[in-house]
Amino acid sequence: MIRFFYEFSESFRIGWAQIRANKLRSVLTALGVIIGIVAVTLMGTAIRGIDTGFQNSLAMLGDDVLYVQKWPWGPVEDWWNYNNRPNIKPQDAAALNRIIQGTRNSTLELAVPVVASGRSVKLGDAKLNGVFIIGTEADYARISGAEYEEGRLFNDTEAGAGREVCVLGFDIAQALFPTRSPLGHLVTIGGHPFEVVGVFAKQGEFLGLFSFDNQTIVPLQAYQKYFSTRRGAELRVKMKDKNDLVNSRDELIGAMRRVRGQLPGERDNFSINEQQAFKAQLDPVKQGIAMAGLFITGLSLFVGAIGIMNITFVSVKERTKEIGTRKALGARRRSILMQFLIEAVSICLIGGAVGMVVSFTLFLGIQQAAPSFPVEFSPDLVLVSMIVSVVTGVVSGFAPAYGASRLDPVVALRYE
Repeated sequence: MIRFFYEFSESFRIGWAQIRANKLRSVLTALGVIIGIVAVTLMGTAIRGIDTGFQNSLAMLGDDVLYVQKWPWGPVEDWWNYNNRPNIKPQDAAALNRIIQGTRNSTLELAVPVVASGRSVKLGDAKLNGVFIIGTEADYARISGAEYEEGRLFNDTEAGAGREVCVLGFDIAQALFPTRSPLGHLVTIGGHPFEVVGVFAKQGEFLGLFSFDNQTIVPLQAYQKYFSTRRGAELRVKMKDKNDLVNSRDELIGAMRRVRGQLPGERDNFSINEQQAFKAQLDPVKQGIAMAGLFITGLSLFVGAIGIMNITFVSVKERTKEIGTRKALGARRRSILMQFLIEAVSICLIGGAVGMVVSFTLFLGIQQAAPSFPVEFSPDLVLVSMIVSVVTGVVSGFAPAYGASRLDPVVALRYE
């Protein structure tokens, strides 16, 4: 054991001496590994970031909420069939709630109507266009996990009377009231005054496509008083148990068929949407990123491995006499093999370390340039990258190292 440790330390010292003696050659040799490690880490960072952003976005939607809508989430084939469906009506929520309350051991808890459209929000000369205005009931608080920066949601009395009150999204409140509290102040929504009773805490964006902080919520009765609902509504239905999705979905389909008065055998004229629809659309994107990343990574590491193998062969040729001398003085084959393997692995580890630094720098740059883009740098990627570097070094350096260990000392000493 002591002999092995001595041979390892001596091989390590000789290998590092050769790398330091040929700095430029070592750097150029490690370039392929650097590119490969950058590809590995950036691919992992992108996939992890997409997963994290997706889970955060789903949490904002509510993982225990089903959405009854006219159109399904995702691509459709029979477009005319969906287009000819009757719109979902806000009053369907009341009928659905009566069915839920009358169903013994129902898996559903509550249905809340939601209507929405894009409007402008104005305060004095400050005006924000394209704000997402939502009309709903006071029970919206029971299905939404949103927290409040200040204030509250409107209550049942305000909602039932159609009071002109609203809850602002975080970004809207910051834009219109940068230095003071908006509570109690009037803002103009679509040309009509509404009193601010609450402000949502910052929630972020949904997959970078839609901002939850750019919305304003008003009572449904007030929305219907001033804005058109001809585009229909959606029903958000809270499940009692988010893990009982299949039974909840089946019960909701049956209840909605009763609400819509559909006969047995008729196709559903509504869609039940849930988070899994987004996940099904996101998985091919993740797989595409992974496949592209693996191809680039594999190609880069293959080129890097060929370069390391070639340089190791050159190094063996250059030091053939040295190998012959060492073997003539009693050096074992494993000592020669270990020396060249350590040299190859060391070059790969240097490339891996440099690649990690480059990747982390790019990661920080992406965070600064696009804060909303979902990226996540994990310590696991460091371990994976180092393992990949070591494996690349062993695979690429084994053949020339094994050839060096098998050299005949007599032949090696006569080599010119």
